[in-house]
Amino acid sequence: MGKIFYLMGKSSSGKDTLYKMLMQQSDLKLLPIIQYTTRPIRVGEIEGSEYYFVSKEQLDALSKAGKVIESRCYDTCHGAWIYATVYDDSIDLKHHNYVMIGTIESFVKVKEYFGGDIVIPIMLYCDDGVRLQRALDRERSEDAPKYREICRRFLSDDEDFSQEKQSKAGITRVFNSENTADCLLEVIPFMKEMV
Repeated sequence: MGKIFYLMGKSSSGKDTLYKMLMQQSDLKLLPIIQYTTRPIRVGEIEGSEYYFVSKEQLDALSKAGKVIESRCYDTCHGAWIYATVYDDSIDLKHHNYVMIGTIESFVKVKEYFGGDIVIPIMLYCDDGVRLQRALDRERSEDAPKYREICRRFLSDDEDFSQEKQSKAGITRVFNSENTADCLLEVIPFMKEMV
């Protein structure tokens, strides 16, 4: 049976970068589980690569069809943004291992759906100052930077990724992601050990 490696961490902790690096490791033979979102696409993002960008109506239709495993709605400075994990027939755990990105909240629901022996947490840690600088650098590249949203996410991260929530979710191992290349060198052997 395949595994789902679930990348988590506070905003700008390096999840997307590590995810892309893991997908380039051909010996791991990982496939992506791409989440769905109603948030606007960012500069440089590609439909179906980072997310499937959908309308609320499209997400509601998937939910009515019984395909939504979990969803979260965030009240952002720019309106409500919904993120969801969808069982869209691309997941074949009999033959493949997967990697995906999410929150502790979504990890718990995906783990409940597929089972704790299938869904393996990979929690990333990065110094707050490094994360904030990364977020600012990324946002500056946007046509319409959303600095207020960076601040909102940064402040909510302490609660969303508290030690209590990590413990409750059964997350015991944390990887330092300040240097993503070094983090990759720790995560790869961990993943190989799990399969």
